[in-house]
Amino acid sequence: MADSFDATSAVNGSSFAATSKMSTFSHVIGNPHAPDMYKNVSNGPLAQDAKNEAAKASADLSNLAASRKSSTVPAANGQPMTHYHSFFSELLSWKNPRASAIAYASIVSLIFAARYLDVIRWALKLSWMTLAVTISAEAAGKLVLNHGLATQMRPRRYYTVSRATLDRIIGDAHELVNFFIIEGQRILFAENIATSSAAAMAAFISYFLVKLVPYWALALIGTTVAFLAPLIYSSNKELIDHHLKNASDVINAQTAQVRTVAQKQAGQLTAMGKQYAGDYTGKVQEMLRGRSASPAASTKPAPVTKSPQPPVSAKKTEMPIPAKKPEFPAPPTEEPRKVALPDLGDAAGAGLKNSAPVAAEKQPLVAL
Repeated sequence: MADSFDATSAVNGSSFAATSKMSTFSHVIGNPHAPDMYKNVSNGPLAQDAKNEAAKASADLSNLAASRKSSTVPAANGQPMTHYHSFFSELLSWKNPRASAIAYASIVSLIFAARYLDVIRWALKLSWMTLAVTISAEAAGKLVLNHGLATQMRPRRYYTVSRATLDRIIGDAHELVNFFIIEGQRILFAENIATSSAAAMAAFISYFLVKLVPYWALALIGTTVAFLAPLIYSSNKELIDHHLKNASDVINAQTAQVRTVAQKQAGQLTAMGKQYAGDYTGKVQEMLRGRSASPAASTKPAPVTKSPQPPVSAKKTEMPIPAKKPEFPAPPTEEPRKVALPDLGDAAGAGLKNSAPVAAEKQPLVAL
C-alpha cells in the first residue's frame, strides 16, 4: 500500500512538475499551443539524437579515463611504462572518437585563446572587480546594517585541498613528467626506428617552418598532425599498409642486391689481398735467405774437384769471360814529333802543295 502511494505520489509530482514547466513556458511565450510545442521539441528526434550523442560522449570519456593503467608491454630495456602511455595511445588512436574529438577541439581552443585573448589581463581585471565588490559589500553592510554582507557569505570553514587529493595530483604530475622523459629517451636511442624517423622529420620540418610561421601556428600544426595522422591511417589502413609493404619489398630487394655486390667485391678484394700478401711474403723470405747465406759463402770456399787432364794437343783452356768495362780510346804510345816547315816562297809553296798533308798533333789522353 505504501509502495503504491509512493509511486502515485512520484507520478503526480512528476506530472505536476511537467505541468508547471509547460504552463510557465506558455505564459512566457504567450501562445496557448506552447505546451504541445515544448513537448514536441523535448521529445522530438533532434532532442533524442542530442541525448544519445551526450550519452555516447560520456561513455567515451569514461572509457578514456579508465584506460589510464600501467602498460603490459615494457620498454626495450625491460623498464615498465607509465599509465599515461596507454592513455595517450588510447586518445590518439581514436578508439573513443568523441573523446578524441573533444580533446582535439579543447587543445585547439586553448591555442586560439592564448593567441587572440588577453587571458592574463582579463584575470587581473576579474580579480580587482571581485575584490572591489566584496570590499564594498562588507563596508556598506557595516555602515547600514552593522554587520558586513561579505561576513554573512563567509563559509564557516575555508575550503582546503585534502592530502589524498594533493597526493593524487602530484602522482599524476609525476607520471606525466616521466612519460615525456621516457618517450624522449626511447626516441633518442632509436628503440623504434619508424618513430625516431618521424620525430627527426618533424624536427627538420619545424626548423624551417619556425622561420615562416609563429609559434602558436606551429603548435596548431603539430596538434593537428598528431591527432589527424592516426585517424587517416586507421581509416585507410589497408591501402596504406599495401603501399608500405610494396615500398618495403623494393627497399629490401635493393638492399639485398647492394649486399650481394658488396660481398662479391669484398671477396675479390680479399683474394687479391691474399695473393699480394703471399707474393710479398715470398719475396721477403727470399731476401732474408739471401742475406743469411752470403756470409757463409764468403768464408767457406767451394771444394775443388780434380778431373783427368786431356792431352796437351786437345787441351782447351777456358778463360773466364771478363766483365764488360766502359770503352775508352787507347792513349798514344809515341812521343809527338816536331816538323820543321821551310820558308814560304814560290818553290816552297809549290813543294808544300805537292807534299802530303801533315797530320795535326794529337794531345795525349789520360787513361782512366
